[in-house]
Amino acid sequence: MKKINFSTVRNFVIGVLLFILGLAIGQRYHNRISLVSTNVLQQNQDSALGKLTGTLIPPVEKQVNFDLFWEVWNLLETEYLDAQDLKTQDMVDGAIKGLTASTGDPYTMYLPPDDNKRSSEDLQGSFYGVGIELGYIDQTLAVVAPLSGTPAEKAGIEAGDLIVRVRDDAKGIDEDSSQWDLNKALDSIRGPRGTEVVLTLYREGVAEPFEVSVKRDEIVVETVTLDILDFQDKKIAHLKVAKFGARTTQEWDEAVRQILVTQPPVAGIALDLRNNPGGFFDAAIDLASDFIENDVVVSQKSRLTQEDYRSNGVARLKNYHTVVLVNKGSASASEILAGALRDDVGIKLIGGQTFGKGTVQEIKELSNAGGVHITIGRWLLPSGEWIHNEGIPVDIEVEQNRDTQEDEVLQRALLELAGR
Repeated sequence: MKKINFSTVRNFVIGVLLFILGLAIGQRYHNRISLVSTNVLQQNQDSALGKLTGTLIPPVEKQVNFDLFWEVWNLLETEYLDAQDLKTQDMVDGAIKGLTASTGDPYTMYLPPDDNKRSSEDLQGSFYGVGIELGYIDQTLAVVAPLSGTPAEKAGIEAGDLIVRVRDDAKGIDEDSSQWDLNKALDSIRGPRGTEVVLTLYREGVAEPFEVSVKRDEIVVETVTLDILDFQDKKIAHLKVAKFGARTTQEWDEAVRQILVTQPPVAGIALDLRNNPGGFFDAAIDLASDFIENDVVVSQKSRLTQEDYRSNGVARLKNYHTVVLVNKGSASASEILAGALRDDVGIKLIGGQTFGKGTVQEIKELSNAGGVHITIGRWLLPSGEWIHNEGIPVDIEVEQNRDTQEDEVLQRALLELAGR
């Protein structure tokens, strides 16, 4: 057998590897990319070619032809009139946003780094804007809830209002919102302190859409507030939770301590979740645990499994007569809390039917400091009910009279508590 010179073999191998590397780099306009699970991605990163090129090499059965994608990209770069306006990163971000939007689920979304940072800051409780929690009703951008004390509330914006158009002369925006995702809506409606944005709203019961001009301000959300009210010679705790954020459990604990030491003792608790758009899943369980002793608060049904989440506290408020105030602005985590209190311990709900958001999103941090919010499951009430797009009906329906300053829903709750 003829011997082969070692240097010849080495040169041949290096040549092959460089050829493969050149092919991988040259795939800009003829690339094949797969949408695979994290495990598969990791396996392919560990492959020989993956290590060499630093790319993800999909298995053959998972390949998706991206030729058309690069064809359009190339046409934009070579044919678009204002080529100087094309920004590569914006094009990439837009493509990823389109990928998440293809699910048809408005709560599954990609957040570029700046948006992801802003989203994280929001849950800490401070930002600049008008004070609207946004969501969707029948795929239309909508007000889930105006936050208490904010410019939106002062301007008369209400839960359930549909936002059909946004105008901001300073930003050069005057657009229909029908094709917007939440990121686009937030970017357009928020802005510097003292500037104005004009929202065109459609409200059920009002014949025509109408405009509302709102001046932006700093929005600092105190998530838990407590007022001890004197009503018919009794002390009633009006305990309001505006949102389930990073500070909510801590603020809640302080409010509960105040209730426990109040003298004469509190006769009842009006737990107010009106216009509470939700937030952290775990915070809802923490709060429910002060009323529910060792029982299921909520169940999460994912693609393959279902998990029960049980109360985790000492039920410090279990012996207080309690009612829960809700309305159309009560969504997500606030519906989890309200539904658990109704199902597990028979607490009455007063006000109006809730919003109806019954899905759970998980936030995945990405390598570029962006993030993806992915709907990973449905949450179910202890009764097994899924309230998505339906909401939770109340035991005592009370319609708020917008022509008066009186809080009819709270007054009805106080009567219920005092009449025990």
